[in-house]
Amino acid sequence: MVSTDRILAFAVMSLLMIVIPGPSVLFVIGRALAHGRRTALATVLGNVLGSYLLVVAVALGIGTLVAQSAAVFMAVKLAGAAYLIYLGVHAFRHRKDFAMGSVPVPGAQHARGDLRTVMDGVAVGVTNPKGIIFFAAVLPQFVDHSAGQLPAQMLLLGLVPITIGLVTDTLWGLGAVAARGWFARSERRLSMIGGAGGFAMIGLGVTVAATGRAE
Repeated sequence: MVSTDRILAFAVMSLLMIVIPGPSVLFVIGRALAHGRRTALATVLGNVLGSYLLVVAVALGIGTLVAQSAAVFMAVKLAGAAYLIYLGVHAFRHRKDFAMGSVPVPGAQHARGDLRTVMDGVAVGVTNPKGIIFFAAVLPQFVDHSAGQLPAQMLLLGLVPITIGLVTDTLWGLGAVAARGWFARSERRLSMIGGAGGFAMIGLGVTVAATGRAE
């Protein structure tokens, strides 16, 4: 359906885009610093799921509408920024909880917590302005119109950056968790890193909100 040449070319383009840290990467790092490995990995999963929802939206024609409409794009961008700031404020307010260590919780509550973390990642991934522009403006350029089945081609090509992002975001998250491990040796330092993670997410939200619309 999609030639190997097109897949490789799109993989190179995707890698160039992904190696420049954007909202999703910084969000994963902030969550890793604030909450640790479990939350970081759940956040990565949510991010890639949210990003693939953008691929689906583009394949259905919705993503292009969002990218081309200034009003819709601004609304999506501000929604994502507001959610990042909310999560950052929450992390900062509860920074002392990190210094107290993990409190045992029943398995059911753990599962609910993991699901909510994944959904947080989905929300950030699907409102990521960088992802919206990339998938709406770049992805369609790599489909083969003569082969037909354009939505299916986009869905297949979309798996390329999603896979790359899954690997790189996981590495970013684990790297942040390793740094957090050193801070965990001191309750004061752990509280500081929890606050730093919150500030990072707040700063990221403000940056996303202030970023101009790419033309």
